[in-house]
Amino acid sequence: MRNPVVALFLGILIGVGGLYFMLPYDAAAVLAGRGAAPVATAEVEPGDELAGAGETLLRVRQRGFLRCGVSQGLAGFSSPDERGRWSGIDVDYCRALAAAIFGDGEKVRFRPLSAKDRFTALQSGEVDILSRNTTWTMSRDTQLGFDFAGVIYYDGQAFMVRKDSGITNARQLAGATICTQTGTTTELNLADYFRGRGLEYRVLSFEKNDEAISAYDQGRCDGYTTDASGLYAERLKMQRPQDNVVLPEIISKEPLGPVVRQGDPQWADIARWTLAALLNAEELGITSGNIEDMRESENPLVRRLLGTEGAYGASVGLGPDWVVDIVRAVGNYGEIFERNVGVDTPLGIERGLNALWTDGGVMYAPPIR
Repeated sequence: MRNPVVALFLGILIGVGGLYFMLPYDAAAVLAGRGAAPVATAEVEPGDELAGAGETLLRVRQRGFLRCGVSQGLAGFSSPDERGRWSGIDVDYCRALAAAIFGDGEKVRFRPLSAKDRFTALQSGEVDILSRNTTWTMSRDTQLGFDFAGVIYYDGQAFMVRKDSGITNARQLAGATICTQTGTTTELNLADYFRGRGLEYRVLSFEKNDEAISAYDQGRCDGYTTDASGLYAERLKMQRPQDNVVLPEIISKEPLGPVVRQGDPQWADIARWTLAALLNAEELGITSGNIEDMRESENPLVRRLLGTEGAYGASVGLGPDWVVDIVRAVGNYGEIFERNVGVDTPLGIERGLNALWTDGGVMYAPPIR
C-alpha cells in the first residue's frame, strides 16, 4: 500500500469492524440501527402504538395492570354483573394472564368493545390483548397485524328459530329473513351457506348484538345466527327463552382465541403459554384446590409446569411461580369451562370438542420442557 493516508483509513475501518463483531448482539444491533432486544431507555406512555419487541410487558408492568378487550356482554364468555364485576371464559383468561405477570389476577381492567371496534382498539394500543370470542382466520392472522395465541374454545355457527315455526333443520330457512351482527364472520358464513346450496334468504344486520337478538325476539326475522355458544347465551336474554331452539347443524368452523398485536414476540409467547399452562394444568390434574399439594409433587412434568424444576418462566420474562399464580387465580382450563358455560350453568354446554385430547376432545397444549 503506497499511499499512507489510504492505509491509515483502511486500518481504522478494519479496527472498527473487529470491534463491532466483538460486541454483544444488543450493542451491535444498536450500532447497526436495527433496534435491540427490549431495553427501556425512556418511559413508554400507555397507549403508544406499535410497541417494539418486549415493550408490551414493560408497559403493562409500568402501568400496574393489564388492559383486556372483551365483548359488550356475552354470557359465559365476558359479561358484567349488576355490580360491574366481569365473568366468563374470556375474562378468566385475562385474569390468568394478569396473574402470570403480577401474581394477582385482579390486576386487569376490562374494556367492552363492539365487534366493529375490537380490531381498531387492539391495533391502536387501546388494549394490550383482545379476548373477545374472536374467530381465528387467515385474513385476521396475516392482514391485520395480529397474532392469535391459540384456541380457547372450538365453536361453530348455527341458527336459532322459534319452536312453533316448525323448522327443524337449516335448509328449511330457504327464503327466510335472518338476523345477525355486523363486523363478524357470521355474515360471510351465512352467504356461503345459502349460496352454496342455491337457496334464497334475506339478512337484517345490526351493529350491536343486543339489537340483533331484540329484532329476532320481536319477530322481525325468522331466525338468528351466530356461534352456537353465543346462541345459548343470547337465548337467556329473551322474553321466553324456552320458546326458542338451536338447530343441530353447524355451518362453519369458529376457533375462538385471544389476539395480540404482531411485532412483540415475547408478549405473544406470554399470551400463548398462559393458555397452554391452563390446559396442561388440567391434563396433569392440577386444580385451584390442590395447587399447594401439587407443588410437592415428584412428577417431572408437574415440577416443570409449577416452576420447581427448570426456569421456563424466566425465558418469557416471568417469575418461577407464574403457573402457580395462574391456577390460584382462576383454576385450570376445565374449571374455567365448567364454571362459566358447563352443564351446571344456565348455558348447559357439554365439553364436546373442548374436552382434553385424552377425553375425546381436541384440546391439546404443547408441553413445557
